[in-house]
Amino acid sequence: MASVQAMLSGGVGPYGSTEAAQVAEVGTKALEVLRNSISVDVHTHGGPQGIYSPAPPTGNLASGMRAGSLAAVCLSEIPDEPLLGRNAAGVACLTRLPRPGELYGHHLERLAWADEMVAHHGLQRALTAADLESAHAAGQPSVIGGVEGLDFMEGKLERLEEAHQRGIRSAQLVHFTPNDIGDFQMGVVTHEGLTKFGAEVIRACHRLGMIVDVAHATEQTAKAAANVSIKPLLLSHTALAGSKAMASTRLAARCVSPDHARAIAETGGAIGIWAIFPDLDKYVEGLKEMADVIGVDHVCVGTDQQVAPGVLQDYSQWVNLIAAMLRGGFTSEEAGKIAGGNYMRIFRAAVG
Repeated sequence: MASVQAMLSGGVGPYGSTEAAQVAEVGTKALEVLRNSISVDVHTHGGPQGIYSPAPPTGNLASGMRAGSLAAVCLSEIPDEPLLGRNAAGVACLTRLPRPGELYGHHLERLAWADEMVAHHGLQRALTAADLESAHAAGQPSVIGGVEGLDFMEGKLERLEEAHQRGIRSAQLVHFTPNDIGDFQMGVVTHEGLTKFGAEVIRACHRLGMIVDVAHATEQTAKAAANVSIKPLLLSHTALAGSKAMASTRLAARCVSPDHARAIAETGGAIGIWAIFPDLDKYVEGLKEMADVIGVDHVCVGTDQQVAPGVLQDYSQWVNLIAAMLRGGFTSEEAGKIAGGNYMRIFRAAVG
């Protein structure tokens, strides 16, 4: 199947066929969805040369967003990245414990890197929903600051406030490094869920205006967070356990059960489906699998781009994702919700 961009631009050739006309019609509807809604990848590391890259930052993120009509991304820096490696199955894992202050230092370095990239490539830093709305109206791609794991806090709540001042608006509680907030998937259970300090962190996020992201958290931790939270929760990147659409099962431990997913949805939140699927049609099946469990109003797109293998490694394909949703049976309204509307509901409630 030819790409939406090629069909709309006439770059496919003079088919004059029913297929070409149908693709063009779906492509037009996909672009209309993106014009009418703020679309967001709720968890990314910035494309093929993204957040891991040394300065100067590459232009892949900005150019891809513009080409694919993607309005915004949540660009997540990884404080414990220096500690990570790959196991024999190629799955990310912790290789050592951090030195005191090490993760805080790396966190500050990557915040500076993100600031440089935003400035260098003319991206808009989104601190409020109004920022996202005005940038979308002007056709200006936006970046939402995110952090994957609060290990850098080292028990100091003031560091969360500092992160907020530096533009972070989405705070993922845990990643791969043991911390004093809660337990994480693929790790040893040490807290039996969310800690007292973890509950304080959630309340601090509410006070500051930050989304609480429970990706990587164990089901017990996520359910405890749902009980504490008075705002919608986000679980930014995962898939439904037992997904028949995923190409690989090597990340099965990072998937979530129906009960796990429902606990997030019941807060008014949403689950981001990552891009570990062999093609866009299978990815749409993955979206449907989750929507069948928790409803279309609680599903979004969290590619984990650059880290997770699979589709959508290039944001120029974003409009093709919307077209695949429409081909796969989602209505334009439903596609708009999944592509960004559901996340915007969470963002407005948590951030303002």
